[in-house]
Amino acid sequence: MTFKLLAALAVAAILAWKRYLDYRAVIRSIQNHPGSRSVISPFGVAAFLFPDPIPGIYPGSLRTWYYKHRDFEECGVDIISAVSYFPKPEVVLQVADPAAIKEITTRRSKFPKSVHQYEILKFFGPNIVASEDEEWKHFRKTIAPAFSDRNNRVVWEETMKIVSDLFDKVWAGQKQIVLDNALQVTFPIALFVLSIAAFGRHISWEDEHEIPPNHKMTFKDALHIVSTDVVLKIATPEWIVKHFPTKRMKIVSFAFEELEQYMKEMIHERQTSVEQEERYDLLSSLLQDGPDGLPKLTDQELLGNVFIFLMAGHETAAHTLCLSFGLLALYPDKQERLYRHIKSVIPDGRQPRYEEMSLLTESIAVFYETLRLFPPAHSLPKRSVEDTTLVTTDDYGNKVVVPCPKDATLVLHIPGVHYNPRYWEDPYEFKPERFLGNWPRDAFLPFSSGARACLGRRFFEAQGIAILTMLVLKYKIKVKEEPEFAGESFEERKERVLKTKAGLTLTPVRVPIVLTRRDEGSLERTC
Repeated sequence: MTFKLLAALAVAAILAWKRYLDYRAVIRSIQNHPGSRSVISPFGVAAFLFPDPIPGIYPGSLRTWYYKHRDFEECGVDIISAVSYFPKPEVVLQVADPAAIKEITTRRSKFPKSVHQYEILKFFGPNIVASEDEEWKHFRKTIAPAFSDRNNRVVWEETMKIVSDLFDKVWAGQKQIVLDNALQVTFPIALFVLSIAAFGRHISWEDEHEIPPNHKMTFKDALHIVSTDVVLKIATPEWIVKHFPTKRMKIVSFAFEELEQYMKEMIHERQTSVEQEERYDLLSSLLQDGPDGLPKLTDQELLGNVFIFLMAGHETAAHTLCLSFGLLALYPDKQERLYRHIKSVIPDGRQPRYEEMSLLTESIAVFYETLRLFPPAHSLPKRSVEDTTLVTTDDYGNKVVVPCPKDATLVLHIPGVHYNPRYWEDPYEFKPERFLGNWPRDAFLPFSSGARACLGRRFFEAQGIAILTMLVLKYKIKVKEEPEFAGESFEERKERVLKTKAGLTLTPVRVPIVLTRRDEGSLERTC
């Protein structure tokens, strides 16, 4: 027994020593470039499983969000390193330099997407987010036609109808609308718009709570549970779900099953439809023969891509709008400025037309500033396929050449860019007006950049700007007063209202607001 124990200890010591030598070799390969050193890497799968830090061992995956640009400021340079022991010593370079990010995203063959980190998103099948090379090109060519100006017009017009129905039917006759969380409104609106504009599926305010035949959960509830608890699904091994499920695990598993059934029904209904109406939505593009002789998507590829666009399309819009309303409630002067501008574009109070979207510059500015402050994704992984270098500058303007070894992971640090004082004056302040003049477009990355930039950006903007404009036109937004928070300072209220948590995308915890119907003549009387 003693011999076996000694042998085991000897082997463990040899492995530990080898791991240490590997760790030191990795640090030498980047010439000990400034950055963090930890036992466990905060990137990869661990980012989903363990968001919170363990002092001295694990910095936590949310450090990227909570520290924003501070780690770069401490190191004095906008590219920093992160080296850890486990799961294996490897180079991770975090990049908050817009010029370096532009080089990385435009040179795709040299810096491809690190798709292995997205494998966990293939719940229902391969998709455009978790793909690269020829597979990604196939998906992009198939999906791109759906995001035409013609379909974006449909998005705008359908959004107007859905929001008008909310005002005129659901909220009819009510002077005030009290919401414990603004997501109560932004979530269904975003889902209804996505359903009709992307998948041709009409959902009205009247039937949002109706459970259709052959289902035990509404489409809205299934999608909401899946998007809210996707991290639980990722983090829980299948054998635990099967043999030792908690009540919450059972609900999440059931929601995934329901959502899969809904998606299959949408696809089957469109495939077997006898209507000859020409459609331009996303689902139509997915079902067509591939362009340039490419084959049709398989059933699993259809499911995988429908799921990704359902998740990304509704969740990012709902969360961004929710936070926009919270910001406007906290800053009534910014809200009043936005209202006055909207009235100047449409003084008669009518619905704005799609052609007028570009004139709504204040709405766009508020929407963009929300995305700058609260980017849906806080990091984008790439990898280096060869030994190379990246160039940045330090705090004194000196050129810094950063070694980038083959197989290094590159993390495009979105909060690091969005809160970088070199590009954004007072970066922690809510200043929509910064987007009204010349602004640093390369330092604005909520939609990524380069060839893999978000295909649905205009779709997303049309929906969000239409909803924001319509709501501010008709209602004043205030923070809901709650007795337990009486006496809090503005900074305390701001922190509480704008608090976020980890999810598939950055998720607001609770944005309590009160909407008060505007007096249509109030602006004229105050002028």
